[in-house]
Amino acid sequence: MSIWNKKEIKTKKQILKHDIEVDTLIIGAGMTGMTTAYYLKDKKNVCVVDASKIGHGVTLNTTAKINYFQEKIYTKIMKSRDKNTAIKYLKSQRYAINLIKNIIKKENIECDFKRVPSYVFASTSNEIEDLKKEVNFLLEQKIKVKEKKLPLNIKSYESYCVNDTYIFNPIKYLQGIYDIIKNNIPVYENTKIVKIDKLWTHYNCYTNDHKIKAKNVVIACHYPYFTIPFYLPIKSYIEKSYIIISKTDNDLGFTCINTSSPTYSCRFYDDGNNIYQISLSENHNTAFKQNDEYHFKKVKETFNLKGSDILMKYTNVDIMTPDNLPFIGKLKPNMYIASGYNTWGMTNSILASRIISDIIQNKQNRYQDMFDPTRFNISNIKQLPYILFSQTKSFIGPKINKNKYWYNDNVYFEKKDGKNVAIYKDKKGIEHIVYNKCPHLGCSLIFNKIEKTWDCPCHSSRFNLDGKCIKGPSIYDITYKK
Repeated sequence: MSIWNKKEIKTKKQILKHDIEVDTLIIGAGMTGMTTAYYLKDKKNVCVVDASKIGHGVTLNTTAKINYFQEKIYTKIMKSRDKNTAIKYLKSQRYAINLIKNIIKKENIECDFKRVPSYVFASTSNEIEDLKKEVNFLLEQKIKVKEKKLPLNIKSYESYCVNDTYIFNPIKYLQGIYDIIKNNIPVYENTKIVKIDKLWTHYNCYTNDHKIKAKNVVIACHYPYFTIPFYLPIKSYIEKSYIIISKTDNDLGFTCINTSSPTYSCRFYDDGNNIYQISLSENHNTAFKQNDEYHFKKVKETFNLKGSDILMKYTNVDIMTPDNLPFIGKLKPNMYIASGYNTWGMTNSILASRIISDIIQNKQNRYQDMFDPTRFNISNIKQLPYILFSQTKSFIGPKINKNKYWYNDNVYFEKKDGKNVAIYKDKKGIEHIVYNKCPHLGCSLIFNKIEKTWDCPCHSSRFNLDGKCIKGPSIYDITYKK
């Protein structure tokens, strides 16, 4: 469940049923993939495929803030890179905001797009210094930042806001994009690419039953899994966050986020019938914490939410990079990638779609060099021990300790036919049996008691109770077969 998919996107519900040949194949129908298709809508022979439905990946779980005041991102970039890079990143985020504003205005897309102030605040006294560094950086770049009291019942020591940021409904936006491109660009849903082969002049991209021959391939899925030379597992780690949707009487009309971990983030959404508060907190590296029930409880306590007002709970994951910059651009000849948005997916997805579409059309984009996915810098070396430790702990931890202390008697593990299986017994006493290994890289799985899924702590693949893969990078199910 998500606040955004209360109404499904109306599509032709196309599924690839035969081999095709295209100039450009876009893998992933989220914000990045669909907006890339929009920018290529006048080109011939473009198609989009998605393993699920349009917008049903990470886009569905976003808080949908279009914002350049991003906690202390500029201080982080100055530390991992330099000040000039931080300045350029700021410009890229404001550029992305203008891009999406222009698309929505030009195409008259009804997506609850609204200008709101955005606050960054210090939730502890220790955060004040970092907050002031961030504010001073923005002031130096002629950004209008004002000290202003945070209008939310949460502990805040100091807070500042900017007024030129936005919120929207991402699924309504994608509906608008789909309606624009649908007659020129086919979008094949429930069409999973399982293998890509590089030939001299093109790529062969395979589903389980068919082949797409493509000159260009854009990998716009959340966790790219056709990129062995890219080695994403040792160039990033996974961060998980917890979101609670609750009813409220007032649309306070702002977004906010603090400057430290755990993140405290909040915004409001008025769908015309009800007003909702979207509260996010408890972000952490998936290698170190897995008790989702505990973290949802902490979000409730942090934002003083009443149990009777809570409507939905769900999690989201983000790919975090060593230098705090996304991986966007050409990975190898005619293959392009967009990933590692560091929790700021709305601006960076739009930025990625513009950069990649420009490269495909032989246009120079001023930001393409900064986000080059093949880049290497000192941050990669400094962060490598932490990333390797995270990966090792994610892999070994659940194998050593399968029965987590928060599991109840409904979750247990056995060996069947010589293989490890995990079993969940539902309220009706029915056993749901799955193989207890993620097909991606062999990590053992963690049971998500709140969302009733099996989650991979290594790279965030997810499977339902009966083993169907509902989120990659895994491309295979874990359904137990007798």
